[in-house]
Amino acid sequence: MAMNEPKTYFIRTYGCQMNELDTEIMAGQLHKKGLIAASDEENADLLIFNTCSIRDLAERKVMGKLGRMGRGHKRNQVIGVTGCMAMAKKESLFRKFPHLDFVIGTNNITDLGTVLDEVLYTKRQIVKTDDRFEENLDYLVAKRDNKIKAFVSIIRGCDKFCTYCVVPYTRGQEVSRPPESIVEECKKLVDAGYKEITLLGQNVNSYGKDQPEWNCLFHDLLGKLDKIPGMERIRFMTSHPIDITKELMEAIRDLPSMCEFVHFPIQAGSSRILKKMHRIYTKEQYLEKVALLREIVPNVSLGTDIIVGFPTETEAEFQETYDVLKDIRYSLAFIYAYSPRKGTPAMRWKDDIPEEVKLDRLQRLMALQDEVSNEERARMLGNTYEVLVERFNKDGKMLKGRTRCWKKVIFDGDESLIGTLQQIKVHSFSHETLIGELAKPQGHLKVI
Repeated sequence: MAMNEPKTYFIRTYGCQMNELDTEIMAGQLHKKGLIAASDEENADLLIFNTCSIRDLAERKVMGKLGRMGRGHKRNQVIGVTGCMAMAKKESLFRKFPHLDFVIGTNNITDLGTVLDEVLYTKRQIVKTDDRFEENLDYLVAKRDNKIKAFVSIIRGCDKFCTYCVVPYTRGQEVSRPPESIVEECKKLVDAGYKEITLLGQNVNSYGKDQPEWNCLFHDLLGKLDKIPGMERIRFMTSHPIDITKELMEAIRDLPSMCEFVHFPIQAGSSRILKKMHRIYTKEQYLEKVALLREIVPNVSLGTDIIVGFPTETEAEFQETYDVLKDIRYSLAFIYAYSPRKGTPAMRWKDDIPEEVKLDRLQRLMALQDEVSNEERARMLGNTYEVLVERFNKDGKMLKGRTRCWKKVIFDGDESLIGTLQQIKVHSFSHETLIGELAKPQGHLKVI
């Protein structure tokens, strides 16, 4: 096993934004210990795979990589696995990959420094996978590469237990972070010049429910963050529809920094399938909430997640999902074909929808979503939108940014505009990207 004091590190991240943030927090701790980032995994003394268990493919990729490293492992490299796969597999990873040095679960990311010391000192394989997240000061030392937009974690874990999902088992129960700690971190970010903060949680709407004595629910927290001087934009993800309250909708309408975009995942359009998924709402309840949100925030854009081919889904039930997509007209939809995940209740049911049927349903939904999105983009032509300018696009010729409602926009401009908010008049679009030009200051502004 590799036991020299590592000087460089490389973290490969799989999965969601929570994992991206966990990587930034781990990188911050390694920098505090004096390590520097390597340009790739080959040249790093310490290599960490920060993993995801939601999609089977991500897990298979990591397993394949670890296997190959075991066969040709000549270098003096310390290797660790962190994240959801570490929680799901724990010590069993050592049996499969004897060259692995440590396994750290999602609730122990702030123990990385001590685990590393222990590995080097004892020359033993170390596993740390607590069921509950404990906050400590190291949590605030995230090393962020992006200087304009930042992720900030507000709640960890999930108590919803949807039958297809491993998150409650890999990230544990819901634990809200104290509001003072969140406000302090956001203040620091705004003072450092950050323009947009995305609040993260497996279910942000549950914020504060596990700590009633704080008297601070999600909409209360948003009110506190909106008051930070210089706070330009706040986003949040992910939401569970059952916890989207009228107060939250009013906060999106009333707080200037709140972006008018809500990720509002329906998952399926059939109430029977929703019940089988343990989503704890019916299609009718979901549609009522969407109607209320649109009444309170008329210019809101919606995003969704949808799973097709869930066990026992009939063609008629799929058609219900199709109709919901057609009626609601989401701005953004992540559409997946169901695949069984080990350790979830849905594994008990036969995966009885043939692959070709799943694929057919997936393609039909995606084609519909493309149609809806193109119509929406066509309606945006000629209007002016606020865009946060992030960087040059791939060819380095045009600047790129996003509207408040998450639309990608490119336009001509110079480097001095990066990191600023600009009014952009949209004149055309290509695929999913809107194309525009800097508007005259007196141009009519549309919020979308």
